[in-house]
Amino acid sequence: MRVLVTGATGYIGGRLVGGLLDAGYSVRCLARDPEKLGRDPWVHDVDVAQGDVFDRESLGVALADVDYAYYLVHSMGDSSEFADADRRAAENFASAAEAAGVSRIIYLGGVGSSGDDLSSHLSSRQEVGRILASGATPVTELRAAVIIGSGSVSFEMLRYLTEVLPVMTTPRWVRSKCQPIAIRDVLALLVRVLDDPESVDRVWEIGGPDVLTYEQMMQVYASVAGLPKRLIIPVPILSPGLSSLWIGLVTPLPVKIARPLMGSLRNDAVVTDDSIQGYFPYEPLSYRTSVELALQRHEEHHVVSRWSDSAGPAAPAPTDPDWAGGALLTDQQVVASPASAADLFWAFSRIGGRVGYYGYSWAWWLRGILDQAVGGVGLRRGRRHPEDLRPGEALDFWRVKSVEPDDHLLLEAEMKLPGRAWLEWRIEIDEDACRLHQTAYFAPRGLWGRAYWFLLWPAHAFVFPRMANRIAAAASERPEASVAA
Repeated sequence: MRVLVTGATGYIGGRLVGGLLDAGYSVRCLARDPEKLGRDPWVHDVDVAQGDVFDRESLGVALADVDYAYYLVHSMGDSSEFADADRRAAENFASAAEAAGVSRIIYLGGVGSSGDDLSSHLSSRQEVGRILASGATPVTELRAAVIIGSGSVSFEMLRYLTEVLPVMTTPRWVRSKCQPIAIRDVLALLVRVLDDPESVDRVWEIGGPDVLTYEQMMQVYASVAGLPKRLIIPVPILSPGLSSLWIGLVTPLPVKIARPLMGSLRNDAVVTDDSIQGYFPYEPLSYRTSVELALQRHEEHHVVSRWSDSAGPAAPAPTDPDWAGGALLTDQQVVASPASAADLFWAFSRIGGRVGYYGYSWAWWLRGILDQAVGGVGLRRGRRHPEDLRPGEALDFWRVKSVEPDDHLLLEAEMKLPGRAWLEWRIEIDEDACRLHQTAYFAPRGLWGRAYWFLLWPAHAFVFPRMANRIAAAASERPEASVAA
């Protein structure tokens, strides 16, 4: 059967496509910009239709010969009039699906009782479901609250707030109740509902096993992340508008996305009808387990997972937003060099030990002493071999995470830090020269982690450029004896 996925460049849609392919469905993706699908591993296994839910003609082409269609698009963040845009898009899609003879539309909306003075965001999500169901095509609507997964907007907002602020003054919504659900459970149910033999309109609420306040969710996150318990003080004077501006300062989430989300948090989001269990029984993950899986995105950040074979359910997805998975502060140096890739690799793979760090040796020595003073390993471990490196071995206060001759070296810091740090060298080969890419990465923990990075920024401004330039110079001046060896 052929399935159309709208919103395939988004968080849910991008992850859903792989699940549909694994289940044996033929998948077509509707995308305004098909080039954005180029980063997805499944792009060559799907049919891509260029179009837009606001364009009736392109919708007709995309829906031709389609059995099921997923509607996973919304306009939040595109403009302040997102409700009007969502309304017009849903009307277009319902009409086009009816004309194409689609058997069923599957839509993911939001949990919330219509009698609870719903926020504009939740009200719009439920209105879209009603508009889709007003056509002749049967609609299966799943309604979920906060989706727990690296890259989901609600979870990332919660995570950034908890990590950065040990003390928070929050609006009263921090006491609102929520029934969070793991992204893997949402994706599994989105695929399973295609097996429903009845062609009727359904609205099913889905959620995890835990009903928590947002305050409790933050405290559980802090516990899982190894952070001290947060002091959270609800105050009545913070409006959703003011709160969204604060979110924009503290987190990387855009204010235009944070504002409607903050308005929605005043509503309880709890499952009141679990009738889906009678059709498609499922055992959802607990909130704590969901957080642990989502944090794998942080603990195995793309700096590390770039070389990792791990492809578990919480591994980074290409469709995750750039801000997903944790704050990552970087210092990158790029140096062109006439040296060969082999010479550049020789130069940076000699780092540490007796060779040192290509400049400011006293500063590295002092950093090692300070590390030892607070219980760290310092520089005393040295190197196993002056030039040869193996994955997993110690190198001063680093650990070799990945090494590929004539290509790259990735080290992870084992010094005492308020976060995690990596140092990477990578060789880019141009037609007439090589380029050395040197990048220092730091994933800070909490407010002190961010302060640590910025306090050291003046030192980094001297140390890292000199290191990269001297590595390139050493490669150009490599002794012939070492080349022969």
